[in-house]
Amino acid sequence: MELALDWEFVADTVMGGVSQGRIRTVTRAGRAAMALTGRVSLENDGGFVQMAADLVPGGGAFDANGYAGIEIDVCGNGETYDLRLRTTDLTRPWQSYRVDFVAPADWVTHRFAFADFEAHRTDVPFDPTGLRRLGIVAIGHAFDADVAVAAVRLTR
Repeated sequence: MELALDWEFVADTVMGGVSQGRIRTVTRAGRAAMALTGRVSLENDGGFVQMAADLVPGGGAFDANGYAGIEIDVCGNGETYDLRLRTTDLTRPWQSYRVDFVAPADWVTHRFAFADFEAHRTDVPFDPTGLRRLGIVAIGHAFDADVAVAAVRLTR
């Protein structure tokens, strides 16, 4: 099932960081996509830029219980990025379930089972009935981010 996502840009400036970036609709290698570009800076305790989307308007729960995972069609600059999921069970902004992936220069489809996602700063097990938000995050070191996402699908 392909998801229609209303992406938004988020950066470490929400916590005092100085990373800069943006999201925009682009055409890459003949495919329409949403691209996250920017400069990740570790200065001032920062270190990320992100494009994220709620699965249900207003941040409500999406019941993904009938699905096994997520696949994304991406291309980029060869860097490693995070795919992060949030559920209604998570109460702190730093909590998530995450898996990393490489965004090569040519389009590729990455497929991840929900079991591939690692809980970050939470002991709450992943519950697909409360899937709320999805994010693509450039994080971890200072670099120029450039990742385009043409599609996000729930898989069975």
